Amino acid sequence: MSMARRLTTARLRYCGLEPLVDDATLIVSELVTNAIQHGNGLQVTFTMTVRSGFLHLAVHDETPSRPVVCDADKDAEHGRGLFLVEFLATAHGGTWGISDAGATTWCRLPIPGGRP
Repeated sequence: MSMARRLTTARLRYCGLEPLVDDATLIVSELVTNAIQHGNGLQVTFTMTVRSGFLHLAVHDETPSRPVVCDADKDAEHGRGLFLVEFLATAHGGTWGISDAGATTWCRLPIPGGRP
């Protein structure tokens, strides 16, 4: 997880997208953590692309079941990851989702200034 966070931070800074670093890093951390903790596959793949004015983040874990947003108790130590992803994506005018097969969870964040 820490490698995915470092990679996200470094790549976004390299591309001049510093305003997205904090939220994108948290989203990646939550998606990768979810894939590692709940996935059944032997491999987790993380991709990050910029296209059409959006930053696209996706994590694939080879698990056919679909993850769901939980309504965690206020004292729970787990269960808020996808809630955070949903909140951050929608708060910034982005979207998030899960592939039909359930193996890929993704998020789209608009790039400030609408850069390509």
